Amino acid sequence: MPLTLTDFNTADAGDVRPALTACLAVPRWADAILGHRPYANLDALRAAADLPLSSDEIRQAMAAHPRIGEKPKQQGTEADWSRSEQSGVDNADEFAAANAQYEAKFGHVYLVCASGRSGDELLKILQERLGNDPATELGVAGQELLKIAALRLAKAVTA
Repeated sequence: MPLTLTDFNTADAGDVRPALTACLAVPRWADAILGHRPYANLDALRAAADLPLSSDEIRQAMAAHPRIGEKPKQQGTEADWSRSEQSGVDNADEFAAANAQYEAKFGHVYLVCASGRSGDELLKILQERLGNDPATELGVAGQELLKIAALRLAKAVTA
């Protein structure tokens, strides 16, 4: 159940932290957001959430995401959000081979903000990103993580 901004601003940090880590599994990110409370409005909260991530943080957060085209193994809010975000993926078999190729090249899962995109569009993006070098791709994945986090934060904290 989403929190109102007022409740988010006044709740004990320990009560709010699970909602934030479901948005993005990076402790420093959650700590920074909690540390800047109270927020005057949702725009201020969104701005605070747009923090650059380190390479290690990107890798850590990617580990919490299921592969595109696969159902999340875990239960709970984050898994529900992943299922909803990937609802347009209807070509899971094609993704199995593409994911394997991507992971062999980069050593991590393909991460993209899937919300509102078709499976064909997501597969095309994966194929285009195979042309990136590993450092560039890690940066792209970090930006995608922040997009996903922003969408999830909007679900977790409302006006």
